[in-house]
Amino acid sequence: MKSLKYLNKYLFKYKYRLLLGTVFIVISNIFALYPAQIIRETFNLVEAKLSNKVIDSSSFFGDLFNSLSFGKAILTFGIIVFALALIKGLFVFFTRQTIIIMSRLIEYDLKNEIFNHFQLLDTSFYKENNTGDIMNRISEDVSKVRMYLGPGIMYSINLITLFALVVPVMFSINVKLTLYSLTPLPILSIIIYYVSSRINKQSEEVQAKLSDITTLSQETYSGIRIIKSFVKEKLFISKLYNENEDYLKNSMSLVKTNAVFAPVMMMLIGLSTIFTIYVGGLEYIAGNVTMGNILEFVFYINMLTWPVTAIGWVTSIAQRAAASQTRINEFLNTKPKIENPTNDKFNYEGHIVFDNVSFTYPESGIKALKNISFEVKPGETLAIVGRTGSGKSSIINLILRKYDCTSGSITIDQTNVKQLNLNLLRENIGYVPQEVFLFSDSIENNIGFGYKNGLPDEEVIKQAAKDAAIYSNIIEFPKGFKTRIGERGVTLSGGQKQRISIARAIIKEPKILIFDDCLSAVDTETEDIILENLERIMKNKTSLIVSHRVSSVKNADKILVIEHGEIIESGTHQSLMELGKTYYTMYQNQLLEMDKQKVD
Repeated sequence: MKSLKYLNKYLFKYKYRLLLGTVFIVISNIFALYPAQIIRETFNLVEAKLSNKVIDSSSFFGDLFNSLSFGKAILTFGIIVFALALIKGLFVFFTRQTIIIMSRLIEYDLKNEIFNHFQLLDTSFYKENNTGDIMNRISEDVSKVRMYLGPGIMYSINLITLFALVVPVMFSINVKLTLYSLTPLPILSIIIYYVSSRINKQSEEVQAKLSDITTLSQETYSGIRIIKSFVKEKLFISKLYNENEDYLKNSMSLVKTNAVFAPVMMMLIGLSTIFTIYVGGLEYIAGNVTMGNILEFVFYINMLTWPVTAIGWVTSIAQRAAASQTRINEFLNTKPKIENPTNDKFNYEGHIVFDNVSFTYPESGIKALKNISFEVKPGETLAIVGRTGSGKSSIINLILRKYDCTSGSITIDQTNVKQLNLNLLRENIGYVPQEVFLFSDSIENNIGFGYKNGLPDEEVIKQAAKDAAIYSNIIEFPKGFKTRIGERGVTLSGGQKQRISIARAIIKEPKILIFDDCLSAVDTETEDIILENLERIMKNKTSLIVSHRVSSVKNADKILVIEHGEIIESGTHQSLMELGKTYYTMYQNQLLEMDKQKVD
């Protein structure tokens, strides 16, 4: 339960709502006591009237009963009970409007805190944790915590208040009758605790299986083209059938437990009422209580039944909330490995220097770079080529400071990147990643996403699209730039997605442009158009082009050839061709491949 202490800061923040809710609970329970006492008095007065006994007029109820006819007196007492029930209901409403709304406000704050913390965490965190688990902590876990903060706290306060008000009254009337009446209630609470624990466990199994079905369904819908291409429809139908069978079994177990739970609860409640009537009858014969007292006790037992029943339920809620908050705290206590050291402004020119840089990925232990050194002056274009897995993208990740280098140093404008304002650094870099991610939104919003100050003018978006050689494709769509591109850009081709990503980086007008193998899905003709446009855009900007295509990098001021995390060649296109080694071989192989494609 220690993990729930983290929520105390929120309870303190909304302390006035909590205190007001507690006051409303006390008031509502006070008004709940009076109907039982009025019914006791009414029953005793009716009994006296029917027995032709003299009714004492010194009490309020006796005086009222004597001053009115029998029927009017009973009706008046009924109206009073009804009015008290209305007042109690009103304060119950106020209770829920304070405590339950407090829990919703805390849920809102906690989700925002978790989401904001997720934004601060670095790339390695997202590689080490799967998306489903991250989503579960901000949705399911927070919901379980809210149940503790809302119904859990409300019913606990209600139980304490009701016991403090009702039990002393019961003992003051008759101790023996009180003890017998209350005996089944603790047993009921214990049974409910164990049954609730079982129900919770079974519910989690049902939810887990439902999550598996959802994941399988989502993968099936997302990969339907691949499934059909490999004629695997029957395989996935069989998988879903098996998952549904398991889900059915778990659901039926839960239904059976619930089916046993309700009758047992009703039996124990009924047992408590039977004890009250039986023992009350014996006490009435002995002259220790009145008939009205027995009826009053029945009302009190019914009042206490739900709060006592709620003990087991609330305990179960608290346990689940503690487990969920422990999981939430694990994430909230996770510190980002890459932190922003300062909020100071910095005027970027784009002078990048790698000095003997080595880097090992922390999550996998793979050594990606070994003693890399190079310099890119402001306005120059550096190209990096190499085979898949050679370390090209690792260099880009270090410049973006998604990771910190293991050894050596990286400086931008004579300042170590570890000392630069991280947000400002990334604002001044236009990055086109190898794996394009587009939002399920309109094309114009996806391009305008890169703009620094809100959504840019329509003409600015169009110009960025023209520079990325995607404008002609966009205007052919029925809704043009307003076209929604679907989840992750599923409605677009690979080349179209890459060009929209390029437009998104161009519109940013950054000091440093980075293209991480972003032309792999476009044809050579389109590539030439994009490169021609980029040559104009990259003027006076520091640019880095990562590619496995030599045609994309041959006009760069300097070219690095990377292999196994090391620079094996560097120079201009001409000098590397004259060297006649790895770069030359790559170029010749690609020329042969292009010639073969033309023949085909």
